[in-house]
Amino acid sequence: MSRQSRDAITDDPHAGYDRPSRRSRPRTKDRPSYDDAIVATVVTVDRGRYRCLVPSADGVGSIVTAIKARTLGRKGVIVGDRVRLVGDTSGDEGTLARIVEVEERETVLRRTADDDDPFERPIVANADQLVIVAALADPPPRVGMIDRILVAAYDAGLEPLLVLTKADLADPDGLMATYEPLGLRVVAVEPGSDLTPLREALSGHRSVLVGHSGVGKSTLVNALIPGVDRQVGEVNEVTGRGRHTSTSAVALQLPDGDGWVIDTPGVRSFGLSHVTADSILAAFGDLAEIAEDCPRGCHHDSASPECALDVAVADGRLAPERLESFRRMEKAFH
Repeated sequence: MSRQSRDAITDDPHAGYDRPSRRSRPRTKDRPSYDDAIVATVVTVDRGRYRCLVPSADGVGSIVTAIKARTLGRKGVIVGDRVRLVGDTSGDEGTLARIVEVEERETVLRRTADDDDPFERPIVANADQLVIVAALADPPPRVGMIDRILVAAYDAGLEPLLVLTKADLADPDGLMATYEPLGLRVVAVEPGSDLTPLREALSGHRSVLVGHSGVGKSTLVNALIPGVDRQVGEVNEVTGRGRHTSTSAVALQLPDGDGWVIDTPGVRSFGLSHVTADSILAAFGDLAEIAEDCPRGCHHDSASPECALDVAVADGRLAPERLESFRRMEKAFH
């Protein structure tokens, strides 16, 4: 049958005509280099807007508000991240830059909602010190919570520091003695007290503050950085629980540019499903070295004549208080 005959018996009005082919944009593996991007640090995150500090020659810097570029996909951006910005980086009101790259993180502090939650939640990037803030009273200290946050610090490779607030309401010596065998630095403060020891401990560090609601983190930040005016909450007289006053993490520079503190919202739980026993043991060089002589499959979490840690205690190479403290902390995530 001829083409003309086929056209005559079809109902298709386009029969016999060649349809134009669709043109698609050619794919390329070349990605923008962003050579002109500006490097900045994310200081706070609020509903898809990232406030970033762009350094300046005078050391003060400027704040630029940015959004995440589509090219980053589902990649998260958190406080402490070092990012590369393009677009309008003037920082003028109403302007938006774009975050096009997130530089490799040195450290990441993570938590899970609870111990059965498989999803890790990154909290802060690139900190080098974790400050565990706990009240000595009102609300009373929770050793289990302190242990859990301490475990998270060791897992993230952060240097831990324990700050005990409200020392005017209770004696800090007992809690200090609890953590002394671990070699943990402890600073006790009270309203109006000299903060010089704490300032010295924070000097030159990027410190993230973590603690139970109502322990006085915001009060501490306000004392360390005059004029910052972090909202201060109160403790419920019936439940003894603190009210969440900080709704998001924020990085704040200490006076004279001598380090950073990152204030985080108060927590009522600290899940550790992402932590392994090996990562905690590795944080204690002396214990890890001794544990190399343990039999295969030893978990080091209870007294055993076969555990090299118990053997070291028996022959005097390891203080029993140190092993007891380590095991108490290790049980915090089991």
